[in-house]
Amino acid sequence: MSTATEIPPSLKYTKEHEWACHRAAEVEVGITAFAAHQLGDVVFVELPKVGGLLTAGQPFGVVESVKSVSDLFAPLSGRVTAVNTTLETAPERINEAPYTDGWIIRMQPDDPQAWQALLSADEYSAWIADT
Repeated sequence: MSTATEIPPSLKYTKEHEWACHRAAEVEVGITAFAAHQLGDVVFVELPKVGGLLTAGQPFGVVESVKSVSDLFAPLSGRVTAVNTTLETAPERINEAPYTDGWIIRMQPDDPQAWQALLSADEYSAWIADT
């Protein structure tokens, strides 16, 4: 299981605790180890439909744990190109490997420059230290 303090420097982050990673022309999105730790054991993930449109900062799905239910927020606007269907039968992947096997969606951003507005690892680390 990832530690709650693990914040990979190569990713970008949101204040809602999503991470984003450029993978060729797509952006892969998941929730951070910090968020997974705060949620506790994840038992269900509601995934969006492939082809669906996302609006930055707006909910695109839900993650449910033994402690609570939380919305997932789009880090960027764009179209969903893939969803991690493994999470339908193994939602615990989010707790076990939030930055690898626990990814949630892949998307094609409308504006690739919007990536620059997301938080760096240092900015996200400072953000969670203040919360």
